[in-house]
Amino acid sequence: MSPRASEARPLSLAEVLPGLRAPDATERWSPLTGEPALVVDLGGASRVDPAELTAAAQALATLPCPSVALAPAELAPEALDFADRCDVRVATRAELAPVLAGIDAAPLAATALVQCLRAGEGAGIEAGLVLESLVYSTLQAGPEFAAWRATRAAPRLRPPPKGPAVRSSREGDALRVTLARPEKRNAFSAEMRDGLVEALRLAAFDPQIREVVLDGEGPAFCSGGDLDEFGTLPDPATAHAVRTTRSAARLLAALASHVRAEVHGACVGAGVELPAFAARVVARADASFWLPELSLGLVPGAGGTVSLPRRIGRQRTAWLALSGRRIDAPTALRWGLVNEVR
Repeated sequence: MSPRASEARPLSLAEVLPGLRAPDATERWSPLTGEPALVVDLGGASRVDPAELTAAAQALATLPCPSVALAPAELAPEALDFADRCDVRVATRAELAPVLAGIDAAPLAATALVQCLRAGEGAGIEAGLVLESLVYSTLQAGPEFAAWRATRAAPRLRPPPKGPAVRSSREGDALRVTLARPEKRNAFSAEMRDGLVEALRLAAFDPQIREVVLDGEGPAFCSGGDLDEFGTLPDPATAHAVRTTRSAARLLAALASHVRAEVHGACVGAGVELPAFAARVVARADASFWLPELSLGLVPGAGGTVSLPRRIGRQRTAWLALSGRRIDAPTALRWGLVNEVR
């Protein structure tokens, strides 16, 4: 049986440096051949040779598993660069525990997530979106997503929708775009994606539209992807082509300076990822934010590996996705995920 991340002993900086410099580092820390996560306790970091530390920090980018820095708020200078290069940084073991549990639940998806975030750092938006879609498509063909699908019951019969999944209204130079599937808490379906793309294309083509307001009808802004549709496309390659052909994320990024997102209630998956592209995000006090994709054996697939790091950084994005924990509106404001709470 493969080791579990939650059972791994955090290593001190002095303990981990020789291993990271060794030629077999990618074998030692891998979900296939070794430990599914590297956890380094930097709380009592002692002085080490700066050249050795730099080489070890650079080696973190090659590991086929997440690296986690367990570090207090204040670090010795020699440990700060190392902590910044880890995939996740946590201050306490309470913050560490859900990260390790998430890695244990889906080690392949966890590895793909952090590799995607590393590779996307510094890349342009289009390159980041293509990379995310390729990673997502790969995981759709993997065993962790297959295991999740095997647990799913047949889709439930639901009442037919009362109207289009996305509703648009124009007032002067402003276009309001409303997610309108309240009976499904605005679950992000193919119909909703297509409606959102159509509305955003209108804004992109019409120079007289100077403001786009994105909001949601009902108790939740968006409860994430419509689970009844997950895995229904014929193959991952076609799914990738669809995502990169019809991308609401690309359009939101292009229009970002004119977009204000108004979010409330549950903001899950796409309900976090898409608003994060907007120049301004206003949240109601009841808003909460959650990235659950790892529990399905997937990574965020609506642009979140691109939009969220630009707002909250790579490490906090990884913590949200790996831990599967929700954050509330005040935390989102403090992190910079939203600009205002009303």
